[in-house]
Amino acid sequence: MDELNFKTVTELARLLRARKLSSVEITTHFLKRLEKFGPRYNALAELTRPLALAQARRADQRLRAGDIPSPLLGIPYGAKDLLATKNIPTRWGAPPYRDQVFNYDAAVIQKLRDAGAVLIGKLAMVELAGGGGYEFASASLHGPGLNPWNLNHWSGGSSSGSGSAVAGGLVPFALGSETWGSIVSPSTYCGITGLRPTWGLVSRFGAMELAPTMDKIGPMAHSAEDCGWALQAISGQDARDDATFGMPTFRFRPHIPNRVFRLGVLPADFSDAPDVARAFDAALATFRGAGIKIARVAMPDYPFAEIARVILGAEAATAHAKLIASDQLDELVDASQRQGLKHDFEITAVAYLQALRDRDRLAVEIRKIASRFDALVSPSVIGEAITLDTSLLTLVRKRGSYTVLGALFGLPNLALPMGLGSHNLPLGLSLTGKPFDENTLLHLGMLFQRETQWHQMRPPADPD
Repeated sequence: MDELNFKTVTELARLLRARKLSSVEITTHFLKRLEKFGPRYNALAELTRPLALAQARRADQRLRAGDIPSPLLGIPYGAKDLLATKNIPTRWGAPPYRDQVFNYDAAVIQKLRDAGAVLIGKLAMVELAGGGGYEFASASLHGPGLNPWNLNHWSGGSSSGSGSAVAGGLVPFALGSETWGSIVSPSTYCGITGLRPTWGLVSRFGAMELAPTMDKIGPMAHSAEDCGWALQAISGQDARDDATFGMPTFRFRPHIPNRVFRLGVLPADFSDAPDVARAFDAALATFRGAGIKIARVAMPDYPFAEIARVILGAEAATAHAKLIASDQLDELVDASQRQGLKHDFEITAVAYLQALRDRDRLAVEIRKIASRFDALVSPSVIGEAITLDTSLLTLVRKRGSYTVLGALFGLPNLALPMGLGSHNLPLGLSLTGKPFDENTLLHLGMLFQRETQWHQMRPPADPD
């Protein structure tokens, strides 16, 4: 059954529909892998075996009856542990919440259940999704997320367990969440595909609140196509999340249209990352070879990060005000996280409102730039996965990583593997699109993955 480890959602779905395997068989296989290797990667928060087997049996019944609501029917998945799951612990990666249990499911968990997907585990994360600003990868109740490509390197945050579990072949796909770069970063470091949707496209009901004007939930998988099917299942309006009010319904269109796409290349600093420069140039050449028109973009030098930090900090401090005021704050693993939350609690209303105004003003300009292209392209991160002992506070942020644009302006992003760096760790490509134009991003991603094999890269071996 090891041949199943890295099968895509669409490949597993074909096996299920052809009756070559049952959902119970596939689910049992991935439960064993997640139980065995999830702790080795510090990726597993809670195995959900009884629920998973019950959902798998139900999926097999639906398959026999021809009731197939989605390609996800019968497919196992993992969910980041900030998503509420009824009667199953939801710890938010943080020691103060180690015993927290909700009596309801998050909206995305409900939607995946309706689609017939099988929840086999809750996946580890950085404590409180890193809202206070943490210094080390170890900032989690479950320890540092370990990268399946090299256990001395980080899997990325804050969806660390989701990145490790997909990359290690422990789950076919997973849910992550992103406020700044928490889907893009682990997807890039672990060599998988991650989709951060437009803000408001997916309900956050039942998810830990960090910064409500920036929080998003999205899929992480082995391919762009898999991300498309997962996004279709979890998107849609929800009266319990005001951000989804009036938002369009997403329907994945898997067939790439026969038209000329236009990509805008964002400026990047490759001064000490020649391997990233080479991989990025090769990626652009792949797009050109597929008939895509490419032009350079001059990005205004605005303080995007500073504005985002004020908004995120003020909203995170509001979301966790009770914890900040309590003795339990001292239970958090990372000292910088504790101090950061205290500092954020001092952000003034004037500073927060000014940052909101600045965001609204700049959003007009950014959307004008984005409107000229089908997507903006850049490296996801200028470099490979960092070592576990690297201080994030001293890490130099190279120009060329534009996750802040999605954080501030709610734009969708698709992170794709684009090769290996000098240390044989994955490198990532970033496509940023127009609001609610996820299908275009997915089509570009599918086209890139049709022309390359980087998304089929696998870590060297299972850990001992």
